[in-house]
Amino acid sequence: MHKGRLEAFSDGVFAIIITIMVLDLRPPPHGDFSALAQQAPAFLAYVLSFVYVGIYWNNHHHLFQAVQHIRGAVLWANLHLLFWLSLFPFVTTWMGGSSHFAEAVPVAVYGGVLIMAGTAYYILVRTLLAHHGPGSTLAKAIGSDFKGKISLVIYAAGIGLAFVRPWLGNALYLVVAVIWLCPDRRIEKTLDQ
Repeated sequence: MHKGRLEAFSDGVFAIIITIMVLDLRPPPHGDFSALAQQAPAFLAYVLSFVYVGIYWNNHHHLFQAVQHIRGAVLWANLHLLFWLSLFPFVTTWMGGSSHFAEAVPVAVYGGVLIMAGTAYYILVRTLLAHHGPGSTLAKAIGSDFKGKISLVIYAAGIGLAFVRPWLGNALYLVVAVIWLCPDRRIEKTLDQ
């Protein structure tokens, strides 16, 4: 099968997720800076989630540049990823609405969605690798996928730390975002050779 429809559908879902997240931001009830400051947790949760959705969209785009064709298993693996990403608006609103990220359960659940999205992306990559074979351009580009694996470990630590100090859980989620903000050029380098 050709990959075009999968990419177009996925891009649409990414756009909808971002739209829903921004629609959950509410303006302050009053026109002063103190009212705006009260909205800071919701805004910061939105920024973190926006960055994550952007990271997934960017990496999804790069991943499919190395893909020649797809099959049914890839469609299901991609839908699995999109399912977990579609929960970002819910967990973002919940975590951002908690008392300045001080509540353990919303921070841990946010991390749970992050770890499941990371796992789903890992499954998508493995499904594509199985379809294209070990000697493919995609396999050369992915390599050992250290960043993907270490991200899952950091998410797990963040979930655990959320029950000790919720801000520590968020700090680890931010660390993973920073790791992935540095562009992952594996696929571009491999395709340029």
